Amino acid sequence: MSKQFQEFKFSPIMEQVINKLKFKVPTEIQQQVIPKVLQGNSVVGQSRTGSGKSHAFLLPLLNGLQEEKKEVQMVITAPTRELATQLYEEVRKIIHYAEKENVWTAKLLVGGTDKQKMMEKLKEPPHIVVGTPGRILDLVKEEALSIYSATSFVIDEADLMLDLGFIHEVDQLLIRCHPRIQLLVFSATIPQRLQHFFKKYLDNPVYVKIEDDFSPETMEHRLIYLKHRDEASIIHEISKTIHPYLAIIFTNGKEKANDLAAALQEKGLAVGLIHGGLPPRERKRVLKEIQNLRYQYIVATDLASRGIDIKGVSHVINAQLPKEEEFYVHRVGRTARAGLEGTAISIYTEEDLKLIDKLEQKGLPFTYVDVRDGEWHEAKSWNQRSLRTKSSTEVDKQAWRRVKKSKKVKPGYKKKMKKQQETIKKQLTKKKYKK
Repeated sequence: MSKQFQEFKFSPIMEQVINKLKFKVPTEIQQQVIPKVLQGNSVVGQSRTGSGKSHAFLLPLLNGLQEEKKEVQMVITAPTRELATQLYEEVRKIIHYAEKENVWTAKLLVGGTDKQKMMEKLKEPPHIVVGTPGRILDLVKEEALSIYSATSFVIDEADLMLDLGFIHEVDQLLIRCHPRIQLLVFSATIPQRLQHFFKKYLDNPVYVKIEDDFSPETMEHRLIYLKHRDEASIIHEISKTIHPYLAIIFTNGKEKANDLAAALQEKGLAVGLIHGGLPPRERKRVLKEIQNLRYQYIVATDLASRGIDIKGVSHVINAQLPKEEEFYVHRVGRTARAGLEGTAISIYTEEDLKLIDKLEQKGLPFTYVDVRDGEWHEAKSWNQRSLRTKSSTEVDKQAWRRVKKSKKVKPGYKKKMKKQQETIKKQLTKKKYKK
């Protein structure tokens, strides 16, 4: 185990776990969060997906587990059953590496499972509860589970929890917890509405914000101007030039995702579809097929950029660019992970120019391209386009100013004036190019 992990002074059992997980150096969020969690502080951690935040709270929390106490000691909540399941699997792995399978107990509580069977299994309370807020609250209300004994409560992907409307259930769970519970909140963004929630439950928490690395060396960012085309046609052209291990195609909303998936399937692409509007069983089936490499392309909404961990993504395609910088970062963060190479290709329109400008100012290196007949071509950047349009408009105005206005209005005078204006415009343009 590296010197940096040794500095945390974990128990020998947790040091054994870290060695078996083959962790060499703590990530930035782990360096800052682990000591605070070990000290019992409440923490608000802000960092993007893939930054190692799950182990930033799991390792120190399980380090302090008291196996002799047969009661709930920690509650870990996530907004989707997929995310909750992934966290539960990580908990199970730590328990396995700690060689405590029959001693440390954990239960996964999510919807879509037999509630009655779950209530039976909870007759002996687990040390660790992992699940979605709705299902945990349901079982607490049924008195099948008590969480008042918990010393730590985790809210993972808090902004997504807010977006999906589960923050009320989290609120109801915290009312039923001990007033001095250690609260650990992790979120990619901190919207204003979350600040009000923090004020209610957090007393002087430690804030940890990890700035996004906007330009990993292994990431390439390409931009394609939509023009008069539709997204499906461009993506079909892109598919002739790239050979992705797995490509996620992001859309802004469920309806657009449905339409785009159908259009791409018509063009002969094997496309999976995943968004929050799909029934849980359907989402589970698609995720299983993704793991079995059935698809090379997945059409998805922003749920997949944070709510679901899809491994092996080599390409991200934005059929529509998001409205905010953070969402661009979350989306492209699905690729170029763990030192692997990745490509982000975004289709843009005039409406996206503000966002592109902001991202470029942050140092994001965009390449402007077009794709035709299965080949990539260089294209002019958006600001070159707008300059060209602007200069063309100026020439138009100058030409009109030089048109001789007839005092008498004769039939067809408008046509004659327009013709005169076009002739003058050509002359002015020629002069400009000679210069």
